[in-house]
Amino acid sequence: MSNGPVSPGTPVMNRWLVVVGALIIQVSLGAVYIWSVFQTPLGAVFSKWSEGQLTLPAQIVLASFAVAVIFGGRLQDRLGPRIVATAGGILLGTGLILARFTGSFEPGPALVWLILTFSCLGGAGIGAAYVCPIATCVKWFPDKRGLVTGLAVAGFGAGAFLFAPLAKGLISGGSYELLGARLFGLPQLGVFNTFMTLGIIFLVAVVLGAQMLRNPPAGYRPPGWNPPQTAGGAPVKADFSAGEMLATPQFWLLWVAYLAGCTAGLQVIMKASPIWQSFAIGRLQPPVDAATFGSIGAAGAMAVSILAIFNSFGRIFWGKVSDIIGRKPTLVVMFLLCGTVMLMLNAMQVYPLYLAGVCTVGLCFGGYLALYPAVTADFYGTKNLGLNYGWMFTAFGAGGLLGPYLAARFMTVKAEVAYLAGGPGGETVTKVFKVGEYRLAFIVAGMMCLVAAAIILLVRPPRTAGKPQA
Repeated sequence: MSNGPVSPGTPVMNRWLVVVGALIIQVSLGAVYIWSVFQTPLGAVFSKWSEGQLTLPAQIVLASFAVAVIFGGRLQDRLGPRIVATAGGILLGTGLILARFTGSFEPGPALVWLILTFSCLGGAGIGAAYVCPIATCVKWFPDKRGLVTGLAVAGFGAGAFLFAPLAKGLISGGSYELLGARLFGLPQLGVFNTFMTLGIIFLVAVVLGAQMLRNPPAGYRPPGWNPPQTAGGAPVKADFSAGEMLATPQFWLLWVAYLAGCTAGLQVIMKASPIWQSFAIGRLQPPVDAATFGSIGAAGAMAVSILAIFNSFGRIFWGKVSDIIGRKPTLVVMFLLCGTVMLMLNAMQVYPLYLAGVCTVGLCFGGYLALYPAVTADFYGTKNLGLNYGWMFTAFGAGGLLGPYLAARFMTVKAEVAYLAGGPGGETVTKVFKVGEYRLAFIVAGMMCLVAAAIILLVRPPRTAGKPQA
């Protein structure tokens, strides 16, 4: 295999087509972030589920996602990105389609079924497909590594922006509302048929996007670009195997910092709607009328959508910033900003302030997802990036478990507020909303981010790809 540039006569596909395919895939995969839209409707159907049980499917889907990235990375390094991303799309769609039958079970078995289908099968599909666009784009764009990884994962953040209002509209009926604008009407499918509808959409979109993924030819370099050289004239980086990477202390320092950022980001993203509902409903006198309760729920769904915009934009913005000022300074700024906002979030109980707070966290979280593939390539090379980033990405899975867990574990019920809702026969029924207090969870996640900033200041790239010590 040649290590030099491709011959000028060799036909090479337009590398931006890979980015288009990556965006199509990632928009669909990013709908994993809309779980908070499902939480209240599922709680109404399964009233015996606790806050922890309602949170568990969100935790498991993120953990399954992260573990599957390891296997997806290994397979795409061997089989190529198109095959693996296609398989991921099929798994994701099948998982959500099967989740449609959750309502056929009693509360206990229903939770198990939802976890097996939505969380385990769907999460595995997301993980298998997720790593393919990232690894492929990094190989095509060594000259724009920070920017292109930001673009490659921007769709993942944008998925919730598009699909949170779609899910809410399909669950309850009404209009598809984007940033408060009613665009078109939607049928009322209920929570379970909404799972199936989204599953069909995601299956088709991911499989189509996967067909646009191709690895560059051996030795490919963009015109006019050459690898950075050391003073001695040798390339700056070596390619580490997964074992060599795991043997370096730098990997574990980066992993712990990544865990902190994902804990804060996913705590907010996966709980954005119920957190706002607790802030708003906790100030009202019961019983809350149906229109008011519905408007608060709509504001929560809109917060998820706006947060997704910042999550997506953060991936491009921070990726470009890192190409200018460097990966380390950018990460330090993001961790400091995110940590500070998390410590203040419980005081942001007016809607504009709440939006500003959660969107800042989303902006930083998007940056972590953009920069860490580039940081992994910077530290450990691109040859084994699919598998290497898969291991690094386990910090995301751990954060997906820890962030929502902290929110559920440290949440205390301040009040139980009655609200009015429409019954199945059109009658008015009274239900109860549990108002949560999340202050301690915010503080823990915020302190973790401040510690992560200190870690990033200390970490240095490994010098060579030495073999692990026996």
